Amino acid sequence: MTDTDWDERFASGEYPRAPEPSPVLRAYEPSLPDGRALDVAAGTGRNAVFLADRGREVDALDASAEGLRVVRDRAAERGIGGRIEAVRADVSTYGFPTEAYDVITMSFFHALGRFADLVEALAPGGYLFVEGHLRSADPSPSGPSDDRYRFAANKLLRAGLALSVRYYDETTAERPDDRRRATARLLARKASGGRQSYPTRPDAPDRWPGGESDATAADERDA
Repeated sequence: MTDTDWDERFASGEYPRAPEPSPVLRAYEPSLPDGRALDVAAGTGRNAVFLADRGREVDALDASAEGLRVVRDRAAERGIGGRIEAVRADVSTYGFPTEAYDVITMSFFHALGRFADLVEALAPGGYLFVEGHLRSADPSPSGPSDDRYRFAANKLLRAGLALSVRYYDETTAERPDDRRRATARLLARKASGGRQSYPTRPDAPDRWPGGESDATAADERDA
């Protein structure tokens, strides 16, 4: 799907204007470091607006001018416009700065080829949160139809093993209109040494909501 296609989808409202962040990110957010954050493939601001609303300075990176316009509008409506910097660029070719971010997020955008660059962009002690569609033997109508843009079992986990993994799951969530979603989610820290600090698990995973409020979204963004 081209940048123009996404501009049209964002402008038409086909993609939700205010999708919710992952319940995992929301639950662990109080344990994440303050400082600058980067939301990769920000779309309409699923993570960027959430993190800015929690007081962080955020770079929202996306190739779609229309998506970034929605991000800016949402931030302005909340009075946090000064905390979000819109960066229009192609994720596949963008030159990520080194050790620049304390938090990096990427939701439902398949770009494992840039994973090492995201790790390099983390400051020491920084956290990376990635979630994406998962290949599943059961029908999973939410997300891309092509398995190339879905994670195979444990693929995301293996990609994150250069970091200190704090949370990982592969789950299926039932959603309205039979839009079942199979998802892999990783939260990991750029840390070294045998003794590290670990966040307290906020709640049992089976008590976290499995689906976000964007039940009608066709969020099959891929690279």
